[in-house]
Amino acid sequence: MTPAEPVHDTAALVSAHESLAAAFAEQGDWRSAYEHLRSALGHARRLPAATPIPEQYRREVEQLRHESLTDALTGVYNRRYLDRTLPWLDPVAVALVDLDEFKSVNDRFGHDVGDRVLRQVARILRQSLPPGGFCARYGGEEFVLVVPVTSPRTVAAIVERARMRVEQFPWRTVEPGLAVTISAGISPADGDADARLRIADEFLYQAKREGRNSVAFEEPREADSIRTLSAYSVRPHS
Repeated sequence: MTPAEPVHDTAALVSAHESLAAAFAEQGDWRSAYEHLRSALGHARRLPAATPIPEQYRREVEQLRHESLTDALTGVYNRRYLDRTLPWLDPVAVALVDLDEFKSVNDRFGHDVGDRVLRQVARILRQSLPPGGFCARYGGEEFVLVVPVTSPRTVAAIVERARMRVEQFPWRTVEPGLAVTISAGISPADGDADARLRIADEFLYQAKREGRNSVAFEEPREADSIRTLSAYSVRPHS
């Protein structure tokens, strides 16, 4: 260390770069975050041995990165991650999943139970996906499943399996009298991200109109044909 750079000045530089790195990481600007992190590490190496080791900065930035891309309640990815990732994934199918009549769960059992339901549904949805797929909380009681499979029937089978697992989960162990189901709409694996989400949303409302607790998607090569899978039947619609 040179006389022109006393310990307190160097420590201040380390702290400043660390704060900037954390701020950029929280905003999702990882390139800027790591640039400031490297500057912090460079200054930290010139501090006395008693100064916290540089590895701390790496852990802090990585933790901030994780938190900024993850939904705090459910532990799945958040809307920010979905919006940044989906446009670059092709081909992948998208399913928009919504908890049926979730407001009544909160009204009848309270928001604490509602939060527990959301966490459990998120776990089931995530566990139902094949390798390479992911689940993101879209907002409120809606989730998006990104499935790296192009066959509509295969994607429908994956989402239907998730629907069945939610329905068959022993919800009474969470709260006596509790029952939870989901509905889902599936978009095909082509089109841009916004189009896939829009189509999935349209099919989700089709599933809701068919009585909820169902999965709606369009059969390939069958014009104007929508198939809805539910706990009761499989039936075509036109």
